[in-house]
Amino acid sequence: MQHSYSEFTPAYGALMERIVPLIESLYPQSDALELAQRLTAISAIDAQTVQLPVPHKSHWDQQDIMLITYGDSIISEGEKPLHTLKTMLDNNLQESVSMVHILPYYPYSSDGGFAVSDYEKINPQLGDWHDVTEISHGYRIMADLVVNHCSSEHPWFKAFIDGDSTYEDFFVQASPDEDLSAVVRPRTTPLLRHTITKNGDKYVWCTFSHDQIDLNFANPDVFIEVMRLIAMYIDYGASIFRLDAIGFLWKEIGTSCIHLPQTHQAIQLMRALIEYRLPTAIIITETNVPKKENLTYFGNANEAHMVYNFSLPPLLINAMLSGSARHLKTWLMSMPPAQMGTTYLNFIASHDGIGVRPAEGILDPEEIQNMIHSLQSFGAKVSWRAGLNGEKSPYEINISLIDAFKGTHEGEDEYQVARMLCAHAIAIALEGVPAIYIHSFLATENDYETLAKTEHNRDINRKKWPLEELQPLLDDPQSLHAQVLSGMKGLIELRKKQAAFHPNATQFTLHLDDGLFGFWRQSLMRNQSIFVVNNVTNQPQVLNLTQLNLIDMDEWKELISGQMIEDLYGQITLAPYQTVWISNLW
Repeated sequence: MQHSYSEFTPAYGALMERIVPLIESLYPQSDALELAQRLTAISAIDAQTVQLPVPHKSHWDQQDIMLITYGDSIISEGEKPLHTLKTMLDNNLQESVSMVHILPYYPYSSDGGFAVSDYEKINPQLGDWHDVTEISHGYRIMADLVVNHCSSEHPWFKAFIDGDSTYEDFFVQASPDEDLSAVVRPRTTPLLRHTITKNGDKYVWCTFSHDQIDLNFANPDVFIEVMRLIAMYIDYGASIFRLDAIGFLWKEIGTSCIHLPQTHQAIQLMRALIEYRLPTAIIITETNVPKKENLTYFGNANEAHMVYNFSLPPLLINAMLSGSARHLKTWLMSMPPAQMGTTYLNFIASHDGIGVRPAEGILDPEEIQNMIHSLQSFGAKVSWRAGLNGEKSPYEINISLIDAFKGTHEGEDEYQVARMLCAHAIAIALEGVPAIYIHSFLATENDYETLAKTEHNRDINRKKWPLEELQPLLDDPQSLHAQVLSGMKGLIELRKKQAAFHPNATQFTLHLDDGLFGFWRQSLMRNQSIFVVNNVTNQPQVLNLTQLNLIDMDEWKELISGQMIEDLYGQITLAPYQTVWISNLW
């Protein structure tokens, strides 16, 4: 249907031109223009003063580093954890991180916060909205949008059970007699949950667990509610939004129910409404799937601003375990440069485990099994998923990152800290924005005590540190924790000064021996080049500088050691797990 937007301001008319076709496709039974105006109103977009977002604008540079943390990863007796978190940030990481992903800080009933029981409140055990806003004054806050599903304790689901007609269509329902065998699942639990309501027996859809009931985005009222929540989060200081498990958003029986066209259209609609409300906002999609599927969430620079580089953790860990960068190099060569205005979020560890699916098609099954076996010898647990035919396959490996780097396939050795710093030197230097889990910064080891209590594999890497216990360890330069934190902070300090490490700066993979992993970065202005070379083995490796394109009209310096490169045709011997950043500007 053709619409005229001449009565609107140019910016608001442009927004209508962008979202009305999406609404017509997603909700063909609705009055698209009327629904568009409802959505802009609930998103707090002022039709008279709204400004056009700048297309392909990058809201980041080389000084941006993201911290991933739970609101209570750091605790202090008699103090709300969000307040303690800010103290820890200000005292230890203020110069290192600019963005803070506080994992779901809402009341919840299970799954480490990802079964949200109230989207409008802060978990009172963590603090309140004032605490979140206070953190946002010094750091850009990333809020979790856990909207594929809500908790079975959420008021919406309780109202559904009570027969409230407003919520009758808020949740995805299906019959157990329907063929749902094509549905892709990240879990092994039954897909449908039998629920007795005042309107009779219902079977609701649960992609993840029976405590996480999938919301029905085919109902436009659900979309409106989600946009209302986002507007509220912006008011409280959030400017980055992580769309959790977004690939499962739209359901259509007879399909895989993952990555459906409607899901991409819903993200485009959400993106448009968010960035017209807050032009500096960043949307990040969380889709723990193989690379080709993951990259589709960039859309045409109209969906995610950032996508998680999910293949990086298993491939980087595999390289350290095997002493070969062959697969890491092949993967990096296949990664397309992100368009301006989009980039990768590079991480090695998070609150979840090391995803196995993103390594599918890159590592062969035997290599995956070898990686799992070695990590299990360092204390790892394995979580499983159900395949299309009901068979179980590994979904993720649960282990703290510092323990994952205890050794190689040959066993434990003395290079644990060196491997940890080498891995982060790679992640920090790659095209994209680095995201570092708080327990990586702190070199937190496997939390067997919590794992024994909860029997939840992911809790092995979700320790709650008492600040009074942690701070002395960080102040002791001989401790494992202080060595790792100091080393990582030093790398970040160097990164922030290099224009060639801008997240959108040019990147090319270097063809080196398998024991070395290298790539070239060039600044957007093309005046700085940095050659990044990493020894991923436990043996010295020789780098022939003739393998690099060191232009002889420039002077070259190794930034980490501060050593000048005197002979451009000579050799450098890299110690086990040593990284060099060779630059023509400093």
